[in-house]
Amino acid sequence: MKPCVIVNPIAGSIKDLDVLLKQLRRLRPVELHLTHKAGDAEIFARKTIHAGCNYVIAAGGDGTLNEVVNGIASPHCARAVCIGVVPLGTGNDFARSLGLPATLDENIDILRAKQTKSIDLVRVRSDHTRYFVNVSTGGFSGLVDEKLTPEIKRAWGPLAYVRSAAAALPELHAYRTTVVLDSAERLSIDLYNVIIANGRFVAAGLPIAPNADPSDGLLDLVLIPKRPKPEMALLVTEIVLGKHLSNNALIFRRAKKIAVQSRPGMWFNVDGELVGNEPALFQVVPRALNFVVSKR
Repeated sequence: MKPCVIVNPIAGSIKDLDVLLKQLRRLRPVELHLTHKAGDAEIFARKTIHAGCNYVIAAGGDGTLNEVVNGIASPHCARAVCIGVVPLGTGNDFARSLGLPATLDENIDILRAKQTKSIDLVRVRSDHTRYFVNVSTGGFSGLVDEKLTPEIKRAWGPLAYVRSAAAALPELHAYRTTVVLDSAERLSIDLYNVIIANGRFVAAGLPIAPNADPSDGLLDLVLIPKRPKPEMALLVTEIVLGKHLSNNALIFRRAKKIAVQSRPGMWFNVDGELVGNEPALFQVVPRALNFVVSKR
């Protein structure tokens, strides 16, 4: 089983592309594709599996991985394909959830060993259908994402989310939201934020769903109701520390299927791609993907 490697040449941590490509060729890939624009990784992944490749490696950040996942996420091929990750982005949040190391050499060793683990896939249906393996956020976090520029990430490091959240607070507004869990529990509430997590981290290591398990068949749901702005500022700090689930102001649930409808319509960020502004339905496809992971 030889891999097809899809590389985002402008991923945030790449310093010398030629050196990187030389190292990746240690994997003896059948094909090595370089992306040039958004959507290329998805197209390459789809074409390679249709050509018979059953081992696809995403070399890039979370956005590149998301495109690769969407390129192979169909009932007919997902379980037959093995996915590897070379974390080269500025965030690499899903790689953190998988416990992958930081160095390229260690990851290449893992990819050559081909030890796999079955991971849940999440399908979201709204204005269009999208798949993801990490986290989708809607509401206030969308404003934070707009403020969270690469320059702020580099300058502020782990505190970048706090810096961006502070910049977004003046624009804060609530969404009148109805959330239905597993067609059973129904919540109607004024919310600032909705977080639907399969993985544990967002924004370059922020533990937004610290107890999430991407192979347990469940989504972790974090709802942030409308609160006074001073309380929101304190809550942002707790999120950075991973202590927010103990805050009584939050609502936390686990479910297999989550429907969200709001006024005004809420856009959801799915690893950099916006979906929504219509009712959104999130549903787990249990253990649908096989990811290469460390033996440890």
